Order: sequence, then structure tokens, then C-alpha cells
Amino acid sequence: MPIDTESTHGLTDNRGPLLLNMWDSEQTCLDLTVKPTLRVYLLGLVDFEVALTLQRRLVYEVSGDRSSAALVLCEHPPLITVGRRGSWAHIRWDAKDRDAGCVPLRWVNRGGGCVLHVPGQVAIYPILALDRLGLSIGGYLERLRAAVFGLLDNFGIRGTVFPGHTGVCIQTRPIAEVGIAVRDWVTYFGAALNVNPDLGLFRRVCSGVEGCGSMTSIERERHGPLRPSLVRELLIEEVAQNFGFTKTLLFSDHPLLKRKASQDALASLT
Repeated sequence: MPIDTESTHGLTDNRGPLLLNMWDSEQTCLDLTVKPTLRVYLLGLVDFEVALTLQRRLVYEVSGDRSSAALVLCEHPPLITVGRRGSWAHIRWDAKDRDAGCVPLRWVNRGGGCVLHVPGQVAIYPILALDRLGLSIGGYLERLRAAVFGLLDNFGIRGTVFPGHTGVCIQTRPIAEVGIAVRDWVTYFGAALNVNPDLGLFRRVCSGVEGCGSMTSIERERHGPLRPSLVRELLIEEVAQNFGFTKTLLFSDHPLLKRKASQDALASLT
């Protein structure tokens, strides 16, 4: 039974319609005795295009070895990404703002609407083989939100799902946006969680969901500062627990990022 990926979950699969029955003849070769290991890439501020290239590389790797999985945690310089449910109507810019290019705009191949990425917001990109984990797309989205709920619980904050909004809210105030894509049953993109960003810019972008309030953050909801490193540590624990990973490997870099830095340095000399 095919799923309408855009209208049902606001996501996309580059192979076309997906099937609910993941355990078909194509998947019988999976060795379920091998326990998957979650490779976690704890990165700092990363250009969005570089992060997207890294995700595509990891999708390729996980597609070839479905007993592997990855999680990228990073931040991005100011940028608005527009998913399949987003439009210019969700960006509160006038003509002068658009001409000035106040914040770069990038249309992307994921579900969800417009997402403003800024420092102080952690991008959560799980690269997981859904068939290997025995998850439907709906089940994956539930567990991804559950990981965010669990993180917020650690700070005494109760997260909810607002009707029509794919992310996580605090009452009516969005605190995390969710928009995913799937290729060959491997997920990419994911969620953007506000830890302690400057919330001023968010007034220029709306969620497109009627009744949704202004964006908020963990720092604002708990009425005090917090260590971003603690948030990342708890996020790793919540993702591992909700997706059943018993082993994680931590990395602070990736060879692809080093090559990109070397290329940029060489370009600056020419």
C-alpha cells in the first residue's frame, strides 16, 4: 500500500512512493544478528551546503552497510531552508529585504516548511536505515520527536505536538522543527532544535501553521542559561535509547570536512 509521502508526513523519498511492507524479498538479505553501531559526529558551526554533502556521503555509506548508522549534530550560519510545504508566503520579508538578501535562502528536498537556521540552534541529522531498524516512516517520526521530548524532560520542559505542525512545541510555541527525507529507506535531514539562539530573526519567518505561536528555545523556557555541550550529550543518549542503539562512537570531525577546508584554503591562495 503506497504512502503519499508529501501529504501524510511532509517528507520525500527520491525513489518515489514508498511501501509499508519493508520486509519484502529485497530485504531478506539483511543480517539482523549484527547489532548496529551509531557513529556520532559532534561538529561545531558548519556551512549548510557542506553539511548536506556530508549527509549524502553518509547516506551512501549506510545504504551500502545497513548495519551502520550515523548522527550528525552541528550548527549553521544564518540561513532559511524551504521544504516541500514551505513557500514565500511563510517568509515575512518585504521587497527591500528580498533584494538585499538579508538571510540566504535555500530550497531543499525534504518535508516540512520553512526553517530558519542560526547559531545557538542544534541541527539533528540522523542517517538511519529504517528497514534495518524495522521502522515505518511514521514510527521513525514518532521516535525522533520522542528523543526531543526526552531531552526537554531533562530540563523540566514538557513538549507537545501542535495540530498541523510536524515539529515539537511548548504549548503553542515551536521549539523544534522537523523535516525529513528518505532515500533507499535511509533517512537524512531531521530536526532543528532551539537551544539558545537569538530569537529576534524568527519573527521574520512563520511556521505556516494557523494558531502556532512565536518560536521559543530551551534557554527561554527554563528561564536561565545552560551548557550547549550538555544538550548535545543528552541528545545522543535520547537518540540512542529511542532507536535502540547500545553502542555509540563519537567523532569530532570527518575526512570530507577536512578535504573541504583544504580546498577552501587552496582557493584563497589563487
